[in-house]
Amino acid sequence: MKVNAYKELIIAMVRTGILGFGGGPSVIPLIRHEAVSRYKWIEDDEFGEILAIANALPGPIATKMAAYLGYREKGALGAIVGVLAHILPTCLSMVVLLTVVNVLSYSAAVAGMIAAVMPVIAVMLGLMAYEFAAKAVKGLGKILGCILFIVTFLLLQTIALHPAFVIVIFLAYGTMHFKLKNKWKNKNSKSKGLSV
Repeated sequence: MKVNAYKELIIAMVRTGILGFGGGPSVIPLIRHEAVSRYKWIEDDEFGEILAIANALPGPIATKMAAYLGYREKGALGAIVGVLAHILPTCLSMVVLLTVVNVLSYSAAVAGMIAAVMPVIAVMLGLMAYEFAAKAVKGLGKILGCILFIVTFLLLQTIALHPAFVIVIFLAYGTMHFKLKNKWKNKNSKSKGLSV
């Protein structure tokens, strides 16, 4: 464990809190960059698992991720530091900017800045979704990966099932996937052995 773990945690969470424009989904790629690429606290696979579990739990995803990363690095105090470092800059900014929000809300410059940031967030989310999809296809295979993508789309868009239920369903499936796969392989190898 590095001596500067608290410093790194504070810098990473302040950076994600300030640059995470637009709420939870826009912060996820930033947190992933800090935790996986920059500081290498966790591997990409573990980040995907944490993200899935955080999505299944109630509350803001960014604070859950900050709490987990802080806890993983420095225990309970690290979790508190991570959450505070993530939310305090934004809270303080809101208090300061509240006095001028009426003026800024009618400004064409502010509306232009918001419009310019939206495509950046969309690209970041798209890139992260592509990377997770590539890992899913690698682990599940192209056919099963596509089938599960279609099932997920139908559950979310056609049936309009709450995303938390979809995540729980796929977490349950994920726990059984490799057991079923090994059982299928063993069954096939036994049947081939008998036919020879």
